This record gives sequence, C-alpha cells and structure tokens, in this order.
Amino acid sequence: MTDVVVHGMRRATDRVNLLARSGGEVPDISSLVPEEFGGRHSEEQRRHATISCVIPAYNEEGTIGAVLTSILSQTRPPDAIHVVINNTDDDTPEVVADFVGQHQRVVKGTTYSTTVYCHDIGENPDKKVGALNFGYYVSRGHDYILGVDGDTTLDRFCVEWLEKEMVTDQRIGGLSAIYTFDKSTVKGPMAKFLVAGQRAQFAGFNMDNLIRGRNMAVLGGQCSLFSMRALERVMYLNHQSAPWVRDSEVEDSKLSLQIKDAGFNTKISARARAFVGPMTTLRALHGQQVKWNFGGIDLLWPGQRGDTKGQPMHPNLRLRWYENISMVFNITTRMAFLLLLSAALSIDAFVFNPIWLIPPAVATMLNLRISASMHDKSASDIFYALLVAPAEIYMWIRMGHFVTAWVQFFARSDKDNWAAQAAAERGRGSAYVMPLVCAVATFLVLIFAWSQQSVGVQSAILSIGWPVLYLITVLQTLFMIKKLVRRQRGFTV
Repeated sequence: MTDVVVHGMRRATDRVNLLARSGGEVPDISSLVPEEFGGRHSEEQRRHATISCVIPAYNEEGTIGAVLTSILSQTRPPDAIHVVINNTDDDTPEVVADFVGQHQRVVKGTTYSTTVYCHDIGENPDKKVGALNFGYYVSRGHDYILGVDGDTTLDRFCVEWLEKEMVTDQRIGGLSAIYTFDKSTVKGPMAKFLVAGQRAQFAGFNMDNLIRGRNMAVLGGQCSLFSMRALERVMYLNHQSAPWVRDSEVEDSKLSLQIKDAGFNTKISARARAFVGPMTTLRALHGQQVKWNFGGIDLLWPGQRGDTKGQPMHPNLRLRWYENISMVFNITTRMAFLLLLSAALSIDAFVFNPIWLIPPAVATMLNLRISASMHDKSASDIFYALLVAPAEIYMWIRMGHFVTAWVQFFARSDKDNWAAQAAAERGRGSAYVMPLVCAVATFLVLIFAWSQQSVGVQSAILSIGWPVLYLITVLQTLFMIKKLVRRQRGFTV
C-alpha cells in the first residue's frame, strides 16, 4: 500500500511547534507534509471539484469508527479523508488504522475513490486549531475542505448536497450543514432530557439562520464545507500562516467572520444534515456551553483577547447580540417574578391574575412550532415542548451557562475553557453547580434584606416592581409572538 501513509508523529515536541499558527513568523509547516500531499492531481481530477475531509480527533475511540463509516457511505464521498489525531491517550489511532487505505464506492454508475490517511501529530499545544491547520496543509491542491468533528456522523446525502450548493454559487466561502442530535443511542432519563433540550436549542438556532436568507453566523466545526479560495484569501488579508487562529475560544466563529470580511458568503445548507455528539451530563454540557458563550462574547467585545479584534457591529454577530439580549430578558423576568412573588406572599399581598398565563402559553406554542419544524421529530420532542416544565428547566440551565461566561469575561479570567470542557466530558470538575449555588445565595440574601424592611418600604417596592416586570414581560412576549407567526418558508431543521 505505497500510496497510503500513516504518520506516526509522536516525536520530540519541538516538531509540534511547526504546526501552523496565526501571527508572527512561523516555520514552514510544509516540512511536515509528505510530497504526495503537494497538490498534484490527475487530468481527470482537474476537471471536477475535489474535496478533502479533515477530522481533528482527540480521544474519539468510541465515535471515530462511526464517523468514518458515515463519510465513506456518502452518495458523494470525499476524495481524501485526513484524520488528524492530537493529544490523544486512548485507542483512536488503532481504530482509525482499520480504515486507512483506498476505498472505492459506486453510486449510480459513478465510481468514487477515497483514500483515508491517519496523521498522529502527538502533543499539540494548539489542540483542535493545530489539528485543523495541519489538515489544511495536507489538503492543499483540493478545491474544498470538509471539516468534520470526531463525534459527528453525516446523513448519507450530506456531502453531495453541500458540494452542489457550493459549486453552483462561487460567492459562498463556507457552507454549514444543519445540525441535530441522534437520540436513538441516548440512555437514561437525564441524558434524554438534556439531548431533548439541545435538539430544541439547535433547531431554533438553525431556523433563525435559515429564514435570514440562509446566512450562517457560525460555520460550525461539526460539519462545514470551505472553499479553498476563501481560506487562502482570509490568510492573505489577515497576515495569517493558516486559516484557523488559536487566540479565540470559538475558532469556527472567528473564521466565519473573516470569510465574510474577505467578500464571501457564509451560508447554511437547506438540505445537508449532520448528527453531532450530544452532551449527556450537566457537567459536560456546562463545559461546552460556557466555552461557546465566552468565545462569542470575545467576538462581540472589541480588543479583549490577543490580536483578535472585536467586531460588535459585524453582520454575522447580529444573531449573537439577539441571543444575548434575549437571555438577559429571560433572566430578568424569571428572577424578578420569583422574588416579587415570594415578597408578595410574605405579606399576604399577592393576588393571582390570569394574564400571567399568557407568556408561558406563548412560549409553549413557540416551542411546539420549533419541535414541529424538526426533520426527524418524534413524540419525545413534542412532549418536551408541550409539558412546559422540561423546556423551562433547560432554560434555567442555559441561564447558568450564560451568567458563568459573562462573569469569566468581566473577571478577565485566563481559564482554559478547552481544557475545562475536555475535563468535564471525562467526568471531572464541579463548576457546573456554581450557577445554582450563586442563584440560591443571591435569592436568600435578597429575602433576608426584604425581611428587614418596614411594611411601608415593602409595599413601595412591590408597587414599583410589579409594573416594571409587567412592561418587560409584555415586550418579551411580543418578541415571542413575532417569532411564532413568522414564515418558515418550508424549511425544516
């Protein structure tokens, strides 16, 4: 098997420093890349678009086999698959070794040839970013790079539909698949609840992007197809030696902004679908969501991290502003209602008004519509929205992630959220309980302070607090009604 190379690159760590990084003078990484990846293609290949799939893999022994199987089973398989293993201490290399080599697949009379390569780059300080940049360098000469996470499986038509959309519109620099979660393999009530919440969260996010002209704010690393022209243009305009930068918690969001700035469109596919790896514990979900939120805040706020300039008015960040403002409304209304309700009950001043049932009723209808728009919806998705309580509990969990990320940001914390997420997925760390502890502590302190006030002061607080809450709740409800009645143009998520 002379045309297949398995790169065992667990060598001295000084070679790892040759991995492409953004900024500064960087040694030529091409010294790590064998000559066969130099971009030479046959005349037959030159007449057709070529796709190189890059899979950064960190401790993915339990999922990488299914990922490779799904990619090799595509109706249009990639021309090459590069599994870039980094910082791994499990059996991922051994699992990938079973797939290394040339694979042929005949689809509707067309023969596709795909070669799988395994690159074990050992200890890599840039982690996923370093693996992606290595994948870029070994993919030079191809027209497109397909980035796939090591725990993401693809619908069998995914690559075919991504390619068709990209080839027919040269303005597109990056195209994301529609992400969802395969709940068939999830076991246990807590895991099923969390996956139902994540499915609804992703469905809402995907629909927001689809109905906005399919303009995608984030070309997620889970499964996105990139134009090599766009990546090279990004590198040139930003003086980078590789497409992905290491000074951002969300390297995919940063690259999406740069592609847009380079004059290309960033889109979400109308049909291509991918099933991403879900977070099945509160600990793992907290680590992931805090990293995402913190990274998004970094992009909103000018000049906070390294040489990553904040671009608060960037068109790709409008949806992030909406998400953050919406979350502030959610936190304000829920906390204020609980505090005012407790205060009113403590002095027998609460009078129930049926009008308070309107906001949760509208929220339930909105959740039902999101569930109904899912391509693979099931009874569990409908019940999740209809029962009200699961969606409400999941919202409180998201509020905790949101507050944690903003606290980290304002505290200028240097915490490595990549490492925190990896540790959380391995069952380590207790940071996920801190939002609950802080919320309870805040609530108890405010209740104590309330009890020290005179009846006159308490009545004054209630007389001001309730009208303010009414106004905020009305505004929030109007926004939900707007989303409820908007046209979805036949899209499914």
